[in-house]
This record gives sequence, C-alpha cells and structure tokens, in this order.
Amino acid sequence: MKTRNLLIVAFFVPTLFCHAQDKEPAGKPAQVAAPAPAGLASAAGAASDSYVIGASDVLTITVWKEPTLSGSLLVRPDGMISVPLLGDVQASGLTPLQLAYQIAVKLKKFIQDPNVSVVLTQINSKKVYLLGEVGKKGPMEMTPGMTLLEAIASAGGLTDYANTKKIYILRDDAGKHEKIPVHYKEALKGDSELNLVLKSGDTIVVP
Repeated sequence: MKTRNLLIVAFFVPTLFCHAQDKEPAGKPAQVAAPAPAGLASAAGAASDSYVIGASDVLTITVWKEPTLSGSLLVRPDGMISVPLLGDVQASGLTPLQLAYQIAVKLKKFIQDPNVSVVLTQINSKKVYLLGEVGKKGPMEMTPGMTLLEAIASAGGLTDYANTKKIYILRDDAGKHEKIPVHYKEALKGDSELNLVLKSGDTIVVP
C-alpha cells in the first residue's frame, strides 16, 4: 500500500513542476504590442487609443525601468515633443499607441527591447463650440469620444427656453459644410445612435 502511494506522488510531482514553469514571472508589466505605423493601425481599441494627438496636448511618456526617459511632455505648436536621447519627435497626427511605437523603435539604438507607453493626460488641441440656450456658451475642450449629450451636460445643460426640437450641429468635414439635425429627447431616452459622437470643430446650436 505504501509503495502504491509513493508511486502516485512520484507521478504528480513532475506534473506540478511543469505547470509552475509555464507561469510567467511576476514583476515586469506586459509589453503592449506595438501598433503598425499610421494608416495600418487596427481600428479596434479604446477611444483614447484612437485619439489623434495635436498641438498643445500634454502627454505622459513612460519607458519601463528608465525614469530619466519618462515624464510629462507638452506637444509644441510645430507638433513635436522633445524626448531625452532622441531629441525632437513628431507627435501631432499620431495616436498615443502609434507614438509609443515610434519612440520604442528609435530607442532601440540605445536600449534593448524598450517598453514604452504614452498616455494622454490633457487635451488642449481639440475643441467643440456651443451656442444658444445652454448654461455656458463658447468653446469647450473635447474628451476622446465625446458625445452630444456629454457636451451639453458639460456646458451646464439646456436653459428653460431651449427648443429641443430644433437643435443642430454645424460641421466642416473635408471642406464640406454640414447641418446635422439633433433628436435630443430620443437621445436622452437612451438611443445611442442619436447621441452623436462629436468631431473637433463641431458647433452645437441650441435655439
């Protein structure tokens, strides 16, 4: 009986040992897969990942285990940022993931397998505008994926005199001027298709 128990234990020990070896070591964060250059990047991902960086935006760049290369950077009016070791790097026109990929490629000259992340911390380059019967008129800084209802709520909501049936959005898209009617009450009831996602430069008019 004792011999049989020993055999069973001997059978399971190598199995448990192999299972433990399969586990990844803790400590190092998972390296995000580098996206393809602009035009080839996947359309999937969070809104912040698809956001296109512009001048005056603030970015936090983190290079794993390289604190001297990490920090908060302002995108200059020329669209560039100044990265230690690399100098000027084009940021405007790229998504955070694309910029992280570009920085990682350039850092390979100095660091083995650099792990780079780029986080958008302040959006200053994208704005929408609100006119008419809203609590706060004028320009508003955009957040990634900002919708019609989010913009109106951020502006303090509609006044008591707002005509909800005649709200519209003015949009310039590739030189084409559009007037997009808004179905405010239906959007408010939860119809996501009518809660339009805004684009930079949109003007929401509330008669």
